[in-house]
Amino acid sequence: QVHLVESGGGSVQTGESLTLSCVVSGYTQSEYSHKKYSMGWFRQAPGKEREGVAAIDFDGDTNYADFARGRFTITMVKDTAKNILHLQMNTLTHEDTAIYYCAIGPWIYLYLPPPLNVDEYKFWGQGTQVTVSS
Repeated sequence: QVHLVESGGGSVQTGESLTLSCVVSGYTQSEYSHKKYSMGWFRQAPGKEREGVAAIDFDGDTNYADFARGRFTITMVKDTAKNILHLQMNTLTHEDTAIYYCAIGPWIYLYLPPPLNVDEYKFWGQGTQVTVSS
């Protein structure tokens, strides 16, 4: 069974930084273990749809939403039993307030950037709240 557990959310002031982490276990033992994958961070603010923030694939290629590029950095640490995904967020603003989710899904395309589309991801964490106040 695939499990994703996010941590690191909290309340910060405008301009401050926060690092989110996500531990992914069980994927390499799942029915998708033979496929390459992409991992991503998504967020959902109250009354808005879930949107892609940043993604990284099995090869380490990354992709960022326009609002995240230059402020956020996604990294991944691979382990035999699990992957750990991080999202370093700098210069946070009130508009970054949302529940942040990590996700993983099969991604076999070598020459395309990892997707920011929620439909490309099969497994999701429960989310962690990020609140930025001015």
